Amino acid sequence: MKRLLLSIAISTALFACGNSEVNESTQSQPATPAAAPESAKAELGSFGIELDVRDLNVAPGDDFFRYAGGKWLSEFEIPSDRTTFGAFTILRQRTEERVKAIFDDLLASNPAQGTLEGKIANYFTSYMNADKVNELGISPLRPLLVNIANIETRKDLIDALGRSGTDRTSSPIGVFIGVDRKDPNRYMVNMGHGGLGLPDKSYYLQDSERFQKIRAAYELHIAQMLGFAGIENTEEKAKRIMALETKIAEQHWSRADRRNRDKTYNPYTVSSLKKEFPELDWDTFLAGTGLPEFKDLNVGQPSAFAALIDLMNTVPVEDWRAYLNYHAISNHAGLLSDEISDANFEFYGKTLRGQPEQRERWTRAVQQVAGRGNTLGEAVGKIYVDRHFKADAKRQMDDLVENLRVALGQRIDNLSWMSDTTKREAHEKLSTFDPKIGYPDEWKDVSSIELKADDLFGNVKRVREFYTNRSIARLNQPTNKIEWGRNTPQTVNATYNPAFNQITFPAGILQPPFFDPAADPAVNYGAIGAVIGHEMGHGFDDQGSKSDAYGIQRNWWTDEDRAKFEQKATALAEQYNGYEPVPGNFVDGRFTLGENIGDLGGLSMAYHAYKLSLNGKEAPVLDGLTGDQRFFLAWAQVWRAKAREAATLARLKSDPHSPAEYRVNGVVRNIDEWYEAFNVQPDHELYLPPEERVRIW
Repeated sequence: MKRLLLSIAISTALFACGNSEVNESTQSQPATPAAAPESAKAELGSFGIELDVRDLNVAPGDDFFRYAGGKWLSEFEIPSDRTTFGAFTILRQRTEERVKAIFDDLLASNPAQGTLEGKIANYFTSYMNADKVNELGISPLRPLLVNIANIETRKDLIDALGRSGTDRTSSPIGVFIGVDRKDPNRYMVNMGHGGLGLPDKSYYLQDSERFQKIRAAYELHIAQMLGFAGIENTEEKAKRIMALETKIAEQHWSRADRRNRDKTYNPYTVSSLKKEFPELDWDTFLAGTGLPEFKDLNVGQPSAFAALIDLMNTVPVEDWRAYLNYHAISNHAGLLSDEISDANFEFYGKTLRGQPEQRERWTRAVQQVAGRGNTLGEAVGKIYVDRHFKADAKRQMDDLVENLRVALGQRIDNLSWMSDTTKREAHEKLSTFDPKIGYPDEWKDVSSIELKADDLFGNVKRVREFYTNRSIARLNQPTNKIEWGRNTPQTVNATYNPAFNQITFPAGILQPPFFDPAADPAVNYGAIGAVIGHEMGHGFDDQGSKSDAYGIQRNWWTDEDRAKFEQKATALAEQYNGYEPVPGNFVDGRFTLGENIGDLGGLSMAYHAYKLSLNGKEAPVLDGLTGDQRFFLAWAQVWRAKAREAATLARLKSDPHSPAEYRVNGVVRNIDEWYEAFNVQPDHELYLPPEERVRIW
């Protein structure tokens, strides 16, 4: 449940991109997506929107979020095993059930050992065998705990901190392999600060009563987790761990600075790294990572390193042993006995995020075996696609993506604040967008992993080792621009990769309310169309716009155009700074700026594409709603969600996305056509004078 920087993994996506002539597709009319068969019926309502959840007592101009879904917001209770609930949750539940059915069918077929089907079945079985896991208790972790206990010298410690990624412990300095932002054709070693057990530095440093209570609970939690390993003086050790993590937190950069691509690209050679930070035994630390010899790297937050290295060199080794023990137990808790897993959930789930109950074991098994990241997700996804993703859906998505490309191209042409010089670069970038839809063209081969039906801990370790070794082996190889990274076909999400200028829409998200081939076109444009636009928009947000058509981080703007863009972005950030979802805690407009630009630009270009698709004709009125009204209601339906306050607070401090309410209200109030569609007047709460509305893309 903790955010860990320390895994050795491929990292290319923004948080989860020929010639300089204008691409012809941006100058043409969009293709018309194939119409749904007359017999097809939308899954939601009569045309793709649930109208009965609206609160018609709320004026759209006062609170569009509640107008579009207020009845549901008032009546729906978040299930006890959830911190949030909305469209994403519904689709993830559906997808989990479908994946579970795949597992059940595999088990019923009794696949041969050694086959991929047999390996998948074994992995799932090992997780579901709670009796075996409980019988083993903490014993699977003992070898790692023994290694930690054997740390006696400072050299031993530095070696252990270097191994933190593969050991799944923690370290103030983390290492991972990513794509070189200045040369997307090569992989590069990256280092950055990490080492915290709480979501963000603010949890350690803010002095409000809320955060004081969280820190007190965290100390009790640390002591409890250490007790499972039979460690003595747990309360004193917990205080020392808390003090150490607080010192680490003091060196962490702000959330906004951590996502600033200019500030976080700082290339070093290994020799210059050693020269600038000579106090660390780099040879020992790097040997611990298991990386082969390399010559250069990127340091994400170099100004923090001197102080962090000082902590590594001066804090007593005994305190570091306690720190490593805690993180070893906590980070592996989900693979250990229910007693340990439940205790970890008690803090990270219940206290930190307000979730009353842990999710059922089978849902956790599905995520372990087939979720995002280092799993068998693609192997399972191949079966998932065969069962649940139709070729027609992929073709319709192809058309929608190209329609959005046309719309954005026309919008770039119409920008009054951008020069022709920058527009040519923007068009070139738009022309090179590489959409990945539904499923990969090539599947990862995980057949070499040994997976046993009675060895959950060993299975997870072997899967992680497979991906770690795979990542390390690529360090001196050309980048692979075909693979999907952490996404799987069943992932309910969409992503943008700035290094490869790629937008990815897995099959999992291509379901109602996001996408329904039988829905009204206005609904699909307002939902998945705007999500497509959002991901395209990341290529032109405050950070994605720092990479060019070929994923190279460089300034392709004129200075005057960039200044105008920054002025608009700052105005949008200031709007979001005023939103207060939790009393005393506001949205960080700079931290969330990329996602907010993505939302605003995505909905704007989707509206443009929708209008183009009508070919000058008026959309029909359905159930008393115009096409424009249906378009904006579709966007609101996508983001209709409820969240527990503790979960909202945690996301405010660690998630670059704004809370759901502001992904609706914060966006529409900047779009002129929304005002016209719902007759929003100056006396309405969301009204902004035209000169204060932010228009970027």
